[in-house]
Amino acid sequence: MAQKKISVTETSSVMQQAQTTGARVLLAEDDRALRRFLQIILERAGYIVVPAADGLEAMKIALSSPVDVVVTDAMMPNLSGHELCRFIRNSQTLAHLPVILLSALEQKEPREGEQVDAFLSKPVAGEDLVACIERLLARTAS
Repeated sequence: MAQKKISVTETSSVMQQAQTTGARVLLAEDDRALRRFLQIILERAGYIVVPAADGLEAMKIALSSPVDVVVTDAMMPNLSGHELCRFIRNSQTLAHLPVILLSALEQKEPREGEQVDAFLSKPVAGEDLVACIERLLARTAS
């Protein structure tokens, strides 16, 4: 896999963005290594990441801490990402949150009735996740 080289100008642009973003991302992923990897990518992009090891922990965090967007794995113990999405959409205080669902299943778009704003297949590229979050946050800001 070829790595994209980042120029000094691009690096500077990313650093400026990191200083101004500050949006809080709730990241629910049961795979510890993947959760840490995505957390690092999002923090480098300037986001404040609130990690959760499963859907139940994510639900508790969403109820007790302000977050701007939710990124969740579809399949997790205790409470799946699908169940977390349903909970968020049915909550008066959380229904406005953009939700990104990550899944290892080969799927391009959310299924009928799936109440997510975006769907990304695993393994997810860091730049795709950051771009998706930026797009959703821009949409909610307008």
